[in-house]
Amino acid sequence: MKKKYLQSLGPSLLFVGAAVGVSHLVQSTRAGAEFGFGLIWALILVCLFKYPFFQFGPRYAAITGETLLDGYRRLGKGFVTAYFVLNIAVMFTIQATVTIVTAGLASQLFGFEKSLDSVDWAVILSVISIVILAIGKYKFLDNLMKYIILVLSISTIIAVFMALSNSKEAFDVRQIIPYGAVELTFLIALLGWMPAPLDVSIWQSIWYIEKEKISPSKEKKHHAIFDFNIGYISTLTLGVCFVLLGAFVMYKSGETFSSDASVFASQFIKLYTKSLGDFSLIFIGIAAFTTMFSTTLTSLDASSRSMNRASKIVFNKKIIIGYWFWILVLFIGTFLILKYFMHNMGTLVKIATILSFLTSPFYAILNFRLMTSKHIKKDEQPSLILKILSVLGIVFLIGFSIWYLSSI
Repeated sequence: MKKKYLQSLGPSLLFVGAAVGVSHLVQSTRAGAEFGFGLIWALILVCLFKYPFFQFGPRYAAITGETLLDGYRRLGKGFVTAYFVLNIAVMFTIQATVTIVTAGLASQLFGFEKSLDSVDWAVILSVISIVILAIGKYKFLDNLMKYIILVLSISTIIAVFMALSNSKEAFDVRQIIPYGAVELTFLIALLGWMPAPLDVSIWQSIWYIEKEKISPSKEKKHHAIFDFNIGYISTLTLGVCFVLLGAFVMYKSGETFSSDASVFASQFIKLYTKSLGDFSLIFIGIAAFTTMFSTTLTSLDASSRSMNRASKIVFNKKIIIGYWFWILVLFIGTFLILKYFMHNMGTLVKIATILSFLTSPFYAILNFRLMTSKHIKKDEQPSLILKILSVLGIVFLIGFSIWYLSSI
C-alpha cells in the first residue's frame, strides 16, 4: 500500500467515528441479543445498497471541490431548504441520544455516580468536545480520530473473541425476516442508522473539503474513493462485531435492554462483565466508550458545519461565526432535550431512526441525480455497475419504507 494513500486517510475515519455509535453499540447489539445471527442479512444488505450514495459524498467533493450542499443548490435551492428543515427536526435528538449514551458509559467507567448524574456527564463531555474542536479545529480532529478508531477496533475485536470463547451456545446462523409491528419497527430503526443516516454523505463531502485545505492530493477522486472504502468496510465489520457480541452474550438469556439510554449503558457494561468476567471491563468499557465518544465528537462538528453551510445557502448570508453559532445552538438544544425529555429518550430515538430511514430515499435520489447530472462530466460519472447498484438501492429503500408504512 502506497504511503501517499495512507496519508490521505482522514474523512473515512471521521465517517467511522460518526457511523459507529448508536447504530452499532445499541441497535446492532440489540439485534444480536433479540435475533441472534438472524439479522446479519439486513445489516449487510442495507450497507450494500447505501454504499453508492455515501460514496457520492467524497466523490463529488473530490471532482468539483465543493460540498454536496452546493451541488444540491445547483439542482434547486429548494433541496437545500428541505435538508435544512429535515436536519433541524432530528439533529438535536440525534446529538442528545449519542451524548447521553456516552455519558452513561462514562459514569460506569469513571464512577462519580453519586455526585454526577447522566445529564452532568453529558454536559462535561459536550464541553470537552467543544474544547477539542476549538483548540485543534479540523486538523486535530482528523489526527485524533486515527487513534480513537484504532483503539475502538482493537478493543472491539478482543471483546468479540472473548465472548466467543465464553459462549456455550451452539451457533444458529439461520436468517430471520421480522414480522409484526414491533419487530418491523425495530428492523426499520436498525436500517435507518446502519451504517449511518444517509445525510452523513453530506458530512463526508464537507470533511473532504476540509482535508484538502490542510493536505491537498493530486489524484483527488482516487484518493477520496480509496479513503471512503476503508472507512465503509470498517463500519460494516464493526457492525457485524457488535451483532456477534449481542448474540454471544445475550441471545436466549432472558435479558432485555432498557430503552432508557443511560440505563442501557449500565446494563451493557454489567452484563458483559458478568458473562465474561470482571477482567473484561477494560476491553468492553474502552470499546463502548470510544465508540460513543467518537460519535459525539464527530456529530457535533459535522452537524454544525453542515447547518452553517446550509444556512448560508438558504438565507444568502455569510456569517463569519456561523460554525460556532451552530455549535452553541446544538449544545443548548441537546441540553434542553436531556434536561426535560430524557425519560422519553427511547421514543425520541425510535422517531429519529425511523425518520432517518424514511428520508433515505430523498438523499439517495438526490445524490444519484447530482452525480449523473450535467454538472458532472461523463467520464467522471459513476460506472454502469455503480449506477445499477444505485437504482437497486433506491428501489430497496423505497420498498422497505412502503412495507413499513403499510404495516403500522
